[in-house]
Amino acid sequence: MTAASAPGPLAGVRVLDLTWVLSGPYAAMTLCDLGAEVIKVERPPYGDIARTTGPFIEDESAYFISINRGKDSVALDLRAPEGRDAFLRLVEHADVVMENFTPGVMARLGLDYATLSARNSRLIMCSVSGFGQTGPDRALPALDVIVQGAGGVMSITGEPGGPPVRPGLSLGDIAAGLYAAIGILAALHERERSGRGQYIDVSMLDCQLAVLENAFTRYFATGLPPGPLGTRHPAATPFQAFPTADGHMVVALSWGTENQWQILCAFLGLPELLDDERFETSGKRTANHTLLEPVLSAAFRTRTTAEWLADFRPAGIPSGPLNTIPQAAAMEQVATRQMIVEQPHPKLGSVRLINHPLKFSRTPGMVRGAPPSVGQDTRRVLRAIGGLDSATIDRLLAAGIALETDPATAPAIPH
Repeated sequence: MTAASAPGPLAGVRVLDLTWVLSGPYAAMTLCDLGAEVIKVERPPYGDIARTTGPFIEDESAYFISINRGKDSVALDLRAPEGRDAFLRLVEHADVVMENFTPGVMARLGLDYATLSARNSRLIMCSVSGFGQTGPDRALPALDVIVQGAGGVMSITGEPGGPPVRPGLSLGDIAAGLYAAIGILAALHERERSGRGQYIDVSMLDCQLAVLENAFTRYFATGLPPGPLGTRHPAATPFQAFPTADGHMVVALSWGTENQWQILCAFLGLPELLDDERFETSGKRTANHTLLEPVLSAAFRTRTTAEWLADFRPAGIPSGPLNTIPQAAAMEQVATRQMIVEQPHPKLGSVRLINHPLKFSRTPGMVRGAPPSVGQDTRRVLRAIGGLDSATIDRLLAAGIALETDPATAPAIPH
């Protein structure tokens, strides 16, 4: 058995993925990388709106490729009674249904959890939405930046005195996607004891609060609203990025290791700082960072990043480069960990993708295939899993309720 065909830890788990754009697809991709069979159920004729999102490689969305690899695709119009009935046939043989529509959409389609669980009592259903299924804001639309703004993330991101800044990744979507995957895994584990499925309500806003580390704790403890700190840590100094002669680097001194401060000052040529009581502990350095930071920055600018690292690392100073994305992609460590992989693609030949980060000793997580074209697996899935006969499938295809495409010749999605 090759590594590419080795079963993952979720082998045997079947997921019906109704999600679109980012948060839900990212969660479903995580389960797929771990070995689950993920069937992406899309609306014909164009499917997930992420297929229209750039950048593009020829006519294929690189954005869509990055979060939908390894999945199958069934194109069904769930608004049509026959499309809904076909989907319910699939539900009878699924372990998980995932969706990230605005609350109320699934009920209007006649596909709420009560309906689905009546067909399959072991079914786990996970809904991801901006503000959750309850509360006064439940029906509000929410994209990544909206929940980042509402959750407080942007208020503590950026430079002191500057405007709010959105982090350079879609933290609102990604955090919710990861929590959705965690919730599904927990529900699958519990089902082994109870034999019953359950419903999981994931709010993007809730997840933003949950990942805000100690910002809320600091506010509850002090009554002071946290603000932006640039690259600094709120309780340890120096613990940030510094300019060097050819870019930037990061230094992060640990708590309770004042010998690191002494060694750092020696390398920087600043022994006088050791006798300054304003900087004798990490707490005092944090309180007086506005006085300390310019002095440290001036010293760091005198040498290149590589020169500083050549001294710091053997001496045990926690430090590293501040890489650009191309520099990070070129790291030997990244290559050794096989975190960038070439994946065959039926139209593009191959694409480069970020690999799954979890390394299992027996049941590997990995990229398990190219992203699907819209409906490429419709006929096979409806027949093999849903039990529909060829005549019924042909009728659904002819009526436009279902769609089937050949991944090698699928037409370009308008964008």
